[in-house]
Amino acid sequence: MSRWTEAGIPDQTGRTVLVTGANSGLGLRTAQVLAAGGAHVIMGCRSVQRGQEARRAVSGSAEVLELDLADLGSVRAAAGKVGELDVLVNNAGIMAVPHGRTADGFELQFGTNHLGHAALTFLLLPALRQRPGARVVTVSSLMHQYGRMDFDDPNWEHRPYSSRGAYSQSKLANILFARELDRRSPDVTSIAAHPGITATELTNNMASAHNSPLIRVGGKISHLFSQSAEMGALPQLYAATSPDARGGQYYGPSGFNGLRGYPAVARMTAAARDDLAANRLWELTTKLTGITPDLP
Repeated sequence: MSRWTEAGIPDQTGRTVLVTGANSGLGLRTAQVLAAGGAHVIMGCRSVQRGQEARRAVSGSAEVLELDLADLGSVRAAAGKVGELDVLVNNAGIMAVPHGRTADGFELQFGTNHLGHAALTFLLLPALRQRPGARVVTVSSLMHQYGRMDFDDPNWEHRPYSSRGAYSQSKLANILFARELDRRSPDVTSIAAHPGITATELTNNMASAHNSPLIRVGGKISHLFSQSAEMGALPQLYAATSPDARGGQYYGPSGFNGLRGYPAVARMTAAARDDLAANRLWELTTKLTGITPDLP
């Protein structure tokens, strides 16, 4: 895997890939690369207008699908429009935003980053299971290492809200979910990935959403040591396409502390490797979303 690049991506002709959050940043780069490689890319975007604008930057076969992960009704509607599917890239996310709720009443970050993607995955499993070599790639973050799953209060209804704590919990949930999905789905490979520190709109949006001068300055400073979206997207592209990528694994940049570099196996915390927590999260997720996945 040494210095793996986009040149290592096999021909994607005949494959259909859904990328969430494909209107900018890592999602757009992933859509561009896979479409250029021959795949038909479904660009899942909350804003159809922004999605159509981004579509013009994609050379190859692509379409825009309206998808708001903070609304399970939108997730169901979007999933109902998807036919054949080989790869699902759960890329979209929000980061360290002020306290808020999804359309269904979930804490905004847990609801969007985890529950929305989990619901989408559950609903698309029948389509994925019909395709040989189907994969689900779920994008987590280095911040998962600060996460703690509070199964008694996952939606921050009874404890003081922490934007960083909520984000970290959602990113820990991403890895737990990816690992449990791989354990439960013999005919769909599930992999987690993270981009290290990458210059995208996510950091800008986080900074603009807060009144804290420290957070705004931190958002600007991060660009001094972050890598490009082209580099940041490599781990999820590797997970989505490489014949060597393994189910249940976690890939990220190979450089110092996983901050930047070419794809490699990334370090998971003990909390992310907790099989009992993964199973407990799975059961909680089916209860909160009201969706029972179609698995053998």
